[in-house]
Amino acid sequence: MILSCNNIKKSYGVDLILDDISFVINEKERAAIVGVNGAGKSTLFKIIMGEISPDEGMIIIPKEAKIGYFAQDLSIDSEKTLYDELLTVFDDIISIEKEMSEIEIKMGLAEGIELKDMMKKYSALSAEFEKNNGYEYKSRTRGIIKGLGFTSEEANAPINHLSGGQKTRAALGKLLLSSPDILLLDEPTNHLDIDSIHWLEDFLRNYKKSVVIITHDRYFINRTTTKIIEIENKRATVYNGDYSFYASQKAINRQIELNHYMSQQKEIKHQEEVIKKLRSFNREKSIKRAESREKALKKMEVIKKPENLPDKIRITLKPKIESGQDVLSVMDLKKDFDDKNLFKNISFEIKKGDKAALIGPNGVGKTTLVKIILNKVNYTGGKIKLGSNINIGYYDQEHQGINPDKTIFNEISDSFPKLNNLEIRNTLAAFVFTGDDVNKEIKSLSGGEKGRVALAKIMLSNANFLILDEPTNHLDINSKEILEEALRNYEGTCLYISHDRYFINNTAKKIIELNSDKVTIYNGNYDYYMEKKTEKKFIENGETFTTAKNSNDSQLKVSWQKQKEELALKRKKENKIKKLEKNIEETEAEIARLDELLGTEEVYTDAFKSKEIYNQKSSLEEILIKLYNEWEELSS
Repeated sequence: MILSCNNIKKSYGVDLILDDISFVINEKERAAIVGVNGAGKSTLFKIIMGEISPDEGMIIIPKEAKIGYFAQDLSIDSEKTLYDELLTVFDDIISIEKEMSEIEIKMGLAEGIELKDMMKKYSALSAEFEKNNGYEYKSRTRGIIKGLGFTSEEANAPINHLSGGQKTRAALGKLLLSSPDILLLDEPTNHLDIDSIHWLEDFLRNYKKSVVIITHDRYFINRTTTKIIEIENKRATVYNGDYSFYASQKAINRQIELNHYMSQQKEIKHQEEVIKKLRSFNREKSIKRAESREKALKKMEVIKKPENLPDKIRITLKPKIESGQDVLSVMDLKKDFDDKNLFKNISFEIKKGDKAALIGPNGVGKTTLVKIILNKVNYTGGKIKLGSNINIGYYDQEHQGINPDKTIFNEISDSFPKLNNLEIRNTLAAFVFTGDDVNKEIKSLSGGEKGRVALAKIMLSNANFLILDEPTNHLDINSKEILEEALRNYEGTCLYISHDRYFINNTAKKIIELNSDKVTIYNGNYDYYMEKKTEKKFIENGETFTTAKNSNDSQLKVSWQKQKEELALKRKKENKIKKLEKNIEETEAEIARLDELLGTEEVYTDAFKSKEIYNQKSSLEEILIKLYNEWEELSS
């Protein structure tokens, strides 16, 4: 155990934020804390760090453990260059290195006992230097700088000359270099492009200490964590698995809860009808029977209706005006800024019904390209052609098209006066605004809720071609899932910029990868894109190998045989992983069952039975750890 949160409770005035939060983080464990915006995730981090005190409960961390905390607003101000500032993490090592250099110079002039003493001290310093990986600190620093997407020019620029986002990345780099025993990362992927996020995932997967992450990036959670701590309704629930396991298990749990609730409600209704019928007979025996049933009904422990049940999109969203098959054609597009080329040779097509994600590294010109399509920015060369009956709906991060002083219902009814109340409510229900929710003022909504209102307006308009710029930024996971469902059900055409790989994976049918001198099209989702990128590298390596050897038929045969063997091994490994995952799920289910048994009166009042079940549970937990270790080893 490296971190234990025990019964943490926190209120601000009359508002209860966290209630009885308990979980454990073990050494080398990687966990994610998830929950809607405002659930108290960042508050919990501040309690762990001692920045604020809990009203009740206790945080336990070993005295010798070093904690590193990355907050969302963390940044560095320094006159030093980025490289020099990051090197300050290794001040102790640099001091040893400097002392060793000074002794080396002095040893050339010393002799006798003095030389012997110097050599002894040098040997001790050298051992300390090596023990602290002194020969690696410069390469580690350069690796972090490159991994976080900084150029060599930015690495050698004063930090105070960098942008706010770059300063935040610099703070993250400094923290990662310090290698604390527990890394607390609050939204670490903000300000990172996809390449840097990939790098950070690999860094954390190979990190030999404990990591706890707050993030809305579900793909990132899947790639880096083995435990999910969900904060919902002020309480914590722990799921031992990645995000996909958590999502499926939560859905199962919710369905079980709902089934129990519905079943009991049905039984209550049935008993009430029986009681009513018995009383209607108006005889002594029937009335006594009715009273007996009423007493039993009052004693029944009523199951509460499960809170926050996931809502689903209720209607299919179809544009009012259909476009032609050819929606957008971009041909040899070029854009220069002050005689400096941003991109060139950009050609691609968008067809009716396409859901296309525009991806590429930061600074490559994605937003500029979108603004060119929207006719907000001029281009230097090439051609852009919109098809027939194309009406563009633009979704920006600022939601500038909605009035904060209106209610949700009035915002829609005022913008579309021809819609009747039922049509407005049906549309808003598609974005999970039901009942009295529609009367909320827009200024009181969260970022995710405002985004859903803006998207509803776009889809009610004559737009049949949606262009979305980072639609999932600042949305909690629930809002992202609603947006995904809306786009999947949208029958028009969509082009969007996004760094959210889980979102891309769930919505895109085409990936447009933008580089400075070309675009590459992948007709599939994000997993397909990654698969093809990997396959391309493999083929390129294969071609290099055969060319270098002046390949002949026999060599090609050997190469093909090798590929077959590798494929067979890969399948065997995948099958083993699937089997392990099944064993993990079954073991988890059995542990949960035993946990439930331990809470029953029949068991906890029987010391022998309680101990027996507890021992079974402990044994299964040991097996589970071994299964996870084996799964991690195979999955890495």
